[in-house]
Amino acid sequence: MNAAEITDKLGLHSLRQRAWYIQSTCATSGDGLYEGLEWLATTLRKAGHQ
Repeated sequence: MNAAEITDKLGLHSLRQRAWYIQSTCATSGDGLYEGLEWLATTLRKAGHQ
């Protein structure tokens, strides 16, 4: 499933008051995991969470 399909299936376009991001990852190699967690940490920091 690609990012557009996931976005559609989860109805993410209807979440207008929330930040969301889809990062492709690989469970066996961990590819993409760092990038997803980095986005989460940055987003939380911008929202004032420590």
